[in-house]
Amino acid sequence: MKTFMSRAALAGLLMGVSVLASAATPAPVGASVSIVEPASGAVVDGKFKVKFEVKGIALAPAGDATANTGHHHLLVDAKSIVPAGAAIPVDDNHKHFGKAQTETELELKPGKHTLQLELGDKNHMAFDPPIVSEKITITVK
Repeated sequence: MKTFMSRAALAGLLMGVSVLASAATPAPVGASVSIVEPASGAVVDGKFKVKFEVKGIALAPAGDATANTGHHHLLVDAKSIVPAGAAIPVDDNHKHFGKAQTETELELKPGKHTLQLELGDKNHMAFDPPIVSEKITITVK
């Protein structure tokens, strides 16, 4: 009986964790994000400024649980967006702006690159549905 209760408790705990892990923050209706600068097709220096904009949602630092808020993640040469409810990775292709920044200075090697914004919730998780900008292509001199 003790073994059965232990297994039942473990199963309940694991089910609870999986439900929490899969619960994505709902995106506010009409929320959008865009890259204001540079424009798609721009030719930029190796070090250049990127400006972000949001509509229909407020910016807040990571960890802030205020409803209808998020913060920027800049996807650089990323193959795809992060799916709803998934954690936005910390790597060279995903730049985190957890202090609710609205611009950054980026330095990239010469050549063609893609940039795209994706908003994350307080825990760096993608919203449901994901709030993403258009993917733009730039050329670094």
